[in-house]
Amino acid sequence: MTELIENRIAIVTGGASGIGFAISRKLVDNGIKVVLIGRDLTKLKLAVETLGPSADFMGCDLSVLEELPVVVGAIRQKFGRIDILVNNAGIHLKKPIQDVTDAEYQKVIGTNQSAMFSLTREVSKVMQQQCSGVVLNISSMASQYGIPGVIAYTASKSAIEGMTRAMAVELAQYRIRVNCLAPGFIRTNMSSLALDKDPERKKKVISRTPLGRLGKPEEVADAAYFLVSPSASFITGVVLPVDGGNSIGF
Repeated sequence: MTELIENRIAIVTGGASGIGFAISRKLVDNGIKVVLIGRDLTKLKLAVETLGPSADFMGCDLSVLEELPVVVGAIRQKFGRIDILVNNAGIHLKKPIQDVTDAEYQKVIGTNQSAMFSLTREVSKVMQQQCSGVVLNISSMASQYGIPGVIAYTASKSAIEGMTRAMAVELAQYRIRVNCLAPGFIRTNMSSLALDKDPERKKKVISRTPLGRLGKPEEVADAAYFLVSPSASFITGVVLPVDGGNSIGF
């Protein structure tokens, strides 16, 4: 059965900037009501003002897991349903493995992995009752590479890809699809700042990317919209690289 697209409600975590904002804009532009979740209220308000009347927000620190059932309940009460969940929020840590403390490691895992699990669990309860829904997890090509200095981030994103497949199989009985995007090197404010400070790394990134450039957040958003749209109604459990061929570049 084809999924209905009218009057759908989407939750996007980390949707106030970067790739998350581009995905939020894409959803709004296609008639989907978007609720942004994050902890920076100033950024959330600005994003919603930019996105227009089809966007709303709720402040929440995703790492405080006990808050998540309350937030999901509030969204359902306000809008009546939840059709799409985009798990985009995440934090990064760049440090040599010997210098990463247990607390730092657990902080990254808590935000990137545990919060994604807990939020998806709560939202899937709503989707199960509707007997419909789509979950889209945002991973990273870091999960496919051996990149030095990002052990916690790599671990968290690798777990997300494994959970995507497990969730897809378990939730399919409720007509809930679960997929994952793995962006490569995308030009955001954060990545541009990092790469511009490291010309050799930037040169290496571009040289092994067959398409010869960094990706745009809008290109990730296009792929995201496809996976949550009726056009992908028979696709579940996939991890789709959006990397300009970087993962196969020589």
